[in-house]
Amino acid sequence: MDARSERKLRFFAAILGTGMLGGILFIAVHVGFSPQQFLVGITYGLLISGAIGTFEFLAASGPLRDWLGSLPFSASLAIRSAFYAAVIIPLQYFDLGALIAGQTREPGQDVWTPIVFSAVFAVALNLLFAISNIIGPRAFLHLLTGRYHTPVEESRFVLFVDIAGSTTLAERLGGLGIHRFLDKTFRTLTGAVIDYRGEVLNYVGDEIIVTWPASAGAVDCRPLRCFLAMRDSLQRLQGRFEKEFGVAPRIRGSLHFGPVIVGEIGDIKRAIVFNGDVMNTAARLEELSRAVEGGFVMSRAAVDRFTTAPPVRLRDLGVHGIRGKADGIAVMGLA
Repeated sequence: MDARSERKLRFFAAILGTGMLGGILFIAVHVGFSPQQFLVGITYGLLISGAIGTFEFLAASGPLRDWLGSLPFSASLAIRSAFYAAVIIPLQYFDLGALIAGQTREPGQDVWTPIVFSAVFAVALNLLFAISNIIGPRAFLHLLTGRYHTPVEESRFVLFVDIAGSTTLAERLGGLGIHRFLDKTFRTLTGAVIDYRGEVLNYVGDEIIVTWPASAGAVDCRPLRCFLAMRDSLQRLQGRFEKEFGVAPRIRGSLHFGPVIVGEIGDIKRAIVFNGDVMNTAARLEELSRAVEGGFVMSRAAVDRFTTAPPVRLRDLGVHGIRGKADGIAVMGLA
């Protein structure tokens, strides 16, 4: 299964699981526990979360993705919530969950309490997923579980990707224009990150920083393939960029491997950050890539960690002196 499909299925499974828990919670608090009511709660949870998951899976992550992404956060939330209400109200009003579970509605049974509960639960669920999308699903999960509450050292691949000539482009396109240009470029590059199971660490100006744990990045040269796929995707969309902005983006990049310190930092705005010599060296290699034919530089340390042969020919660029490295660093480039 490809990475995009796997990601969508995990997201769909998370929605179903959360929906079932919500249905069970309502039954336990509002009705009381019994095997029959337990089944009703699960049925409602599956029906509602299944409809929501299908909408997110087929529409919000498909044909409507770009449109919803262009809307303000509150507008996107309102549209999703309106769809949720259109699903929840008929299901609860006609007691379809109970009917499917083989139960019948009792005379005078309260209808609006479960409708209100389901609506609030669905909107809260949507809000959580929206927040997850803003800060990144993995970062959100790590913050919830407290994985990096105490800093830890991990071996990581770090890929820096820079938009070439962004300063000149900013003067040409203006402030609003360069923002739209960078946004569309980064959205395009994200597809390759998903395909090769990377994690977007941050967007810094005209740069995107992507990372992989040692075991995941070593498989099939994923960081290198990710960069090559990024270039291919921009090449395929060159005509669209030129039509909209008058110019197509070009990228250059650097890849390094080694130990990084990962931990939570901050107070009123909590974030998971990566620190260490690997991050600094990767940034310096990105500067070096500007003067190298092919616009891409990898440390020998990163290449040696790959478990398979690179998908393209590489050339040895020797040892280059960079800031912070007295003895320099052995690097390779694209042939």
